[in-house]
Amino acid sequence: TKLPKCLTTLDLTSLGVGSCGGTGMYVVSGMVAREIAGPGVIFSFIIAGLVSLLSGMCYAEFGVRVPKTSGSAYTYSYVTIGEFTAFFIGWNLVLEYLIGTASGASAISSMMDSLSNQTIRSWMLEHVGRLPSIAGHDDPNSYPDIIALFIVLAMTVIVAAGVRNSVMFNNVLNVVNILVWLFIIIAGLIYADPTNWSKDGGFFPNGWSGVLRGAATCFYAYIGFDIIATTGDECKQPHKSIPRAILFSLAVCMTCYISVSAVLTLVLPYSQINEESPLLDMFNYVGFYQAKYVISVGALASLTVSLLGSLFPMPRVLYTMASDGLIFRFLSHVMKYTETPAVATVISGAIASILALAVSLRDLIEMMSIGTLLAYTLVCLSVLLLRYQPVVLADSRTNGLPILPPVEEDEIDPDEVETMETATEAFDERDNTNLISKDKTGIPQAMERPTEETGKRAIQRICLLSFYLVMFNIFLVFGANHLINKAWWALLLLAFFIIILIILIILVCQQPQNPTRLAYMAPCLPFLPISAIWFNTYLMLKLSPVTWIRFIIWCFIGLFIYFGYGVWNSDLEKSDQKFEETTYQEGMNIDYES
Repeated sequence: TKLPKCLTTLDLTSLGVGSCGGTGMYVVSGMVAREIAGPGVIFSFIIAGLVSLLSGMCYAEFGVRVPKTSGSAYTYSYVTIGEFTAFFIGWNLVLEYLIGTASGASAISSMMDSLSNQTIRSWMLEHVGRLPSIAGHDDPNSYPDIIALFIVLAMTVIVAAGVRNSVMFNNVLNVVNILVWLFIIIAGLIYADPTNWSKDGGFFPNGWSGVLRGAATCFYAYIGFDIIATTGDECKQPHKSIPRAILFSLAVCMTCYISVSAVLTLVLPYSQINEESPLLDMFNYVGFYQAKYVISVGALASLTVSLLGSLFPMPRVLYTMASDGLIFRFLSHVMKYTETPAVATVISGAIASILALAVSLRDLIEMMSIGTLLAYTLVCLSVLLLRYQPVVLADSRTNGLPILPPVEEDEIDPDEVETMETATEAFDERDNTNLISKDKTGIPQAMERPTEETGKRAIQRICLLSFYLVMFNIFLVFGANHLINKAWWALLLLAFFIIILIILIILVCQQPQNPTRLAYMAPCLPFLPISAIWFNTYLMLKLSPVTWIRFIIWCFIGLFIYFGYGVWNSDLEKSDQKFEETTYQEGMNIDYES
């Protein structure tokens, strides 16, 4: 790789926290508390955080398996599932980062407009005009957001200036965020009134159903930790830092969200929360008007670092895809002075700035999340598939070598080596017995290792299980009202789905897992990735039809690029052709010698 190795675990954790932290504290907490869950928003954030942790632990395992990567879920899918699926995932990650960057800039512009008492909006509407909506509805308050355009361009310059400068800027803003968070908690607790948790329907005004519906919304506040997985080429010890940073950042975000939600609902009744500016309104409610300046600084810093969290990984995904030949090669150019993928950074920043200028914030928000959720799902599926394969898969980037994290010489313990050799001998001695037992029962023994046959069988069963989970979620999403009304056919169908689900999970559990141990491995397999796939696909199906239509259009554009360019220029295709030519030449030499 041409990218410099300069990032530490603390840097990666800061990137993850900054990418996730903007909307959760300043937007989502008030919205969910007011409209959906009341004070139960605390449990909504806990549930959403635990669900995010499921995907996070799978990401962490891949951070150990494939540490040297700048492509996040794209590279993980490239290694495990294949080139086409990897392109599909990478292409949609680019979409999410584009929209995340544009919406972040629009949100900052909107907050600046609020601080100016809508002076900016009034001037733009009067002198420039309205912006027609692309979602089929006309928003009279939307306008060409020139400020958002310049915000994206300014952030593009910062990102292109070098990873060290970008991370330092991110760290400074995160320090501001932490100080403002401490101010919110300490000042808020001074005005806390515990009786607010018993007013207007109590702690759970809409019951646990409201808490669960709120969790679906709160989940999006945790999206963004995958930025950590795009920094492998620039990290000093990726096999250690990536999994730690993912788990640390999710823990920090969960702590911030839960504490802010608790203070918010303690200071004022949830029914009086202002969705647009909940924390500002909270201090105005108790007469602490000077707090708005501190909150405004914190919100601007948080939204800025969240914007950086979308803009930073986008050129790195493009860089990795271009390096593999799936998109245009010039996007993989690295500037010598800044040691960054400057071409990919400038082009992606320019496109995001145009989106920020020409598309309203409402339409941008509606287009988010689906690609990220799909990437999370594919990573969890990849972890599940890898565990049941007989060998550690190799990548074309590693010249056929197995993908394992590097081990320092001083980390090797002779006693551990001897123990591993003894364990290997024990496996070998029991292999024949296990094969006989498996032939009789069809169920692998505890010490059996996977073979090509069991690996293929596991792939078939896992793919069938994944398809079934999607069908189950379709039933849950579109048949929810019938289940609530206890329609007999819906309850019968639910029981059928549950029984088949249990059978499929048992069939997957019957297959032997690869005994190779890594520095970190996702626990409770196969249940953890299966649960993550289930929840992620459920949330995808809850997105609006307009989002799905846009998603399909974007996918068709990607398919046109892949089959028109990527198929003919990919490194994998060239390596296959070279292998065939070498094999043919060797065969000709053998025939000539004979």
